[in-house]
Amino acid sequence: MKWTPLPKGRFTGIDWARPDATTGFDPYLVWAEATGFEGYARHRPPRWLTLAIELRPGHSVAQLEAAASPAWLRIPPVYTSRAAPAGLSFCTARVKPDFFRHIAPGGVLHPLIKRFELGMPLGTDTDGDSDEHQTRGSAPADGPLLKGKVLGLIDNGLAFANTNFLTRHGTPGKARTAYYWRQDHKGTGRKGVGRTPAAMGYGREITAAEMNLVMKRLTFNGLVDEAAVYQHFQMGMPFEKQANHGTHVMDLACGPRTLVAQTGGPDAPPSWAWADDDASRATLVAVQLDFDTVKDPSGGSVNAQVLDGLMYILSRCDARAQVTVNISWGTLGGPHDGSSVLEAAMDQLIALRSGRLQIVVPAGNSYQSRTHADSTLKKGESVTLHWHCQPGDLTQNFLELWVAPGANGLEIEVTPAGWEPMAPLQIGQAGMWVNPEGEPLAALIYPERVATGEHGTCALLATAPTFSFDATEPTAPAGAWQVKLTNRARDAVTFDAYVERDDDIARLNTGARQSYFNDSHYDTSGNPGSFVDHPDNPTPIRRSGNFNSIATGRHTVAVGGTRLSDGSWARYSPRKPDPDHARPQRPSVVKMPETKAASDENPVLQGVLAAGTRSGAVVRLKGTSDAAPQEARRVINSL
Repeated sequence: MKWTPLPKGRFTGIDWARPDATTGFDPYLVWAEATGFEGYARHRPPRWLTLAIELRPGHSVAQLEAAASPAWLRIPPVYTSRAAPAGLSFCTARVKPDFFRHIAPGGVLHPLIKRFELGMPLGTDTDGDSDEHQTRGSAPADGPLLKGKVLGLIDNGLAFANTNFLTRHGTPGKARTAYYWRQDHKGTGRKGVGRTPAAMGYGREITAAEMNLVMKRLTFNGLVDEAAVYQHFQMGMPFEKQANHGTHVMDLACGPRTLVAQTGGPDAPPSWAWADDDASRATLVAVQLDFDTVKDPSGGSVNAQVLDGLMYILSRCDARAQVTVNISWGTLGGPHDGSSVLEAAMDQLIALRSGRLQIVVPAGNSYQSRTHADSTLKKGESVTLHWHCQPGDLTQNFLELWVAPGANGLEIEVTPAGWEPMAPLQIGQAGMWVNPEGEPLAALIYPERVATGEHGTCALLATAPTFSFDATEPTAPAGAWQVKLTNRARDAVTFDAYVERDDDIARLNTGARQSYFNDSHYDTSGNPGSFVDHPDNPTPIRRSGNFNSIATGRHTVAVGGTRLSDGSWARYSPRKPDPDHARPQRPSVVKMPETKAASDENPVLQGVLAAGTRSGAVVRLKGTSDAAPQEARRVINSL
């Protein structure tokens, strides 16, 4: 068995097999081109690609826009508007193939662009954005700017007509959600479902005035027909469900009641107190993530969609407004040192807003998921990771191997499940494993430098789905893939291996099945003491290090989850202090949350109660996504 050279990209025009061709690029872009964008439910390159971009120091988004042509690069106007703080060096863009010619050495964009990440969701048939979207020119505010304390929420299924998010006066109450931006383009063909916000150039926006008008018209016997309201605005399937992640999160962040710990002993249930706080009165700005982003747990487009969401929220606020944003979302892959494009952008926005922007994120729920491994290898030492790709998985799987700067001696040998070992690859090399028809089943892309992090590099091992209902589609073998890492250098090498998220996050029957590590030493007994790492356990699979990959920035607030019953950490949450703190790690890696809040009632009754989609409904959801909005509430009350 041998590796096959990477192809020439049909979109970028880059010959990825050329020496050093992958250096500095996002390896996910390389994989997408190797498969003909197969993971994006297509058999052809798209017309547009969505990117999250960082500029070189001293250059502005306005300069980038001026140097390019709208025929092949389109930036949402918000990034050159008054909402963009002076000095902002990040933006999103939709690009066509000519973009890649102009970023090459000698091109007009080469001196301006430092790096960029692909921002497209897997498993969708999107073309980024259509040619009709307007993303050129200034972005005038077509509504009043919000002042005072503002709470922004970026999530899925934010039920703005629920009485928990209305003012308490009048029948019906008035919407506290001043602006609501849907990032998708569905339901846009009927009058009365909103307009494209000038600042963004895509999606649909509705205002509080429009919500109030429709709610008043659809009020019968003093009750709002919420289902009819959402049907009017064509909000789609999420609002037909009894429970929605975003609604639950929003209630914990700004609903009329707050969750308080038991006061009647360890067996007493938790109680809710009526809130008389700033959070329960705050003006809201809601961003509904593109539904294709919601369906893709790997976070293929979270970078671009969240960054656009943040900029939209700021575009609706006065420069002096105190803005707190909750983002109860996340992924597992990435550098985990705050140097991804999205994390660096959030850090810069917080710094440039000079205390008038706070961003709260969950620490993640993967502590027991076996999606992280690390080890330190001396010269000549090896370790073999057993990566289990599940049968019946309709989605691609990804394993990221991160090493520190200067650690150039790590050799990687891949053995697909049930097959013979492939030839080892070293830094700067890449290759595909193809079937007899020449279709990629897997690829190992090991650049000297990547766009997805700034400290060291990342080797990406990507595989095709293990199953398809279409017999003509290529599938990778299910089972345990062996990844043998050997240090050929003189100095010791510390690596982190992260399995990217691949679960059916919104229960949409996507066919996603989470891959994971396995070995004989990792303790899955469930006995007391088996839910944390122990330094004397030789397994490289470590719970410590499983962390939300958009929550490791220097200025964002990462929140872990605890139990109301005794304040102990929820089993799925990262914890502080780190039980595995003495283990060597790469520089600046974040493994511990900054703070904590309740996400379980007790060891048996996991999760906490909060609002369902319809008024009066109460549902139970679990995870650090519940902890983050409680911290956001505390933050906005303390401003």
